[in-house]
Amino acid sequence: MIFLVMGVLRVLLQGHKSLVVENAALRHQLVVLQRSAGRPRLKPKDRRLWAALSKHWAEWKDALVLVQPATVIGWQRTGFKLFWRWKGRPGRGRPQVSQELRQLIREMSKANRLWGAPRIQAELAKLGLDVARSTVAKYMVRHRKGKPAAGPSWATFLRTHLRPTAAIDFFTVATANFRVLYVFVVLSLARRQILHVNVTALPTAEWTAQQIVEAFPWGDVPTYLQRDRDATFGNVFRRQVRAMGIKELISAPRSPWQNGYVERVIGTIRRDCLDHVIVFGENHLRQILKEYIEYYDTSRTHLGLEGDCPDSREVESEGRVYAVPWLDGLHHTYRRNAG
Repeated sequence: MIFLVMGVLRVLLQGHKSLVVENAALRHQLVVLQRSAGRPRLKPKDRRLWAALSKHWAEWKDALVLVQPATVIGWQRTGFKLFWRWKGRPGRGRPQVSQELRQLIREMSKANRLWGAPRIQAELAKLGLDVARSTVAKYMVRHRKGKPAAGPSWATFLRTHLRPTAAIDFFTVATANFRVLYVFVVLSLARRQILHVNVTALPTAEWTAQQIVEAFPWGDVPTYLQRDRDATFGNVFRRQVRAMGIKELISAPRSPWQNGYVERVIGTIRRDCLDHVIVFGENHLRQILKEYIEYYDTSRTHLGLEGDCPDSREVESEGRVYAVPWLDGLHHTYRRNAG
């Protein structure tokens, strides 16, 4: 007690305001009360007060007598948890995905094992369903076999000439009886549309020149034709192209990336179709490619076309969703039955 009196007298002698004395007296009374009454019982509003003071008053620990500073910090953490629990209560935050939409995403991923979240998202957009890609990925069915590796990167130097440009190339397919067939592809770069596909066991310049005529039957020829330096594109082929008024864009040796658009579509044909079927002969391969090209042009969505198809698909927003199988169910198109 004598030390308190001496402290008060010292404050008075030094000229401090009476408020300092009053605070010292109140502190002493609190110490006596704490020593004699035991642990105080605080109400929630008392805890909120000290939690708020601890955030905005740097010297709050010096004025604290009733409890330990760690207790106040615990109150503040508890209040933080309660606040975010209130923020996340039902009815707030992101809208819930309906059971019907979740089931549709699962059905699409089950029926189309080669599709990733972007393809399913684009297909849903064609049904008038605006769903985030992360939501699609969350509700997709996980298949044991991993997603096929992405195709090689390809050039963009033709971007300013896409509309008047077509690209051509060959690729090979092995049959069940170990024959090798050659597939010739003509691709329009404007909307990634496959204009023509044909199959032969013996590609020649004459045969290839005839394919160019068949690809552009009504004189609707492109301004430019992108190709590589394959020996099949011989003198007969070049004369036919010049006669049609087409300028050839020939890629550099060993530079497939310069003809990247058609290289990419060939990779798509393999991954989406030919890697999953056994080919028995020329006619069988033509039949498979004919159905796949129809699916590719009219139904398959493309990220490069902002989720549209080469032959643009309208968005359907009303009616029951049903699936249209392609290639015996290897792929599906999803439509709405307006009736």
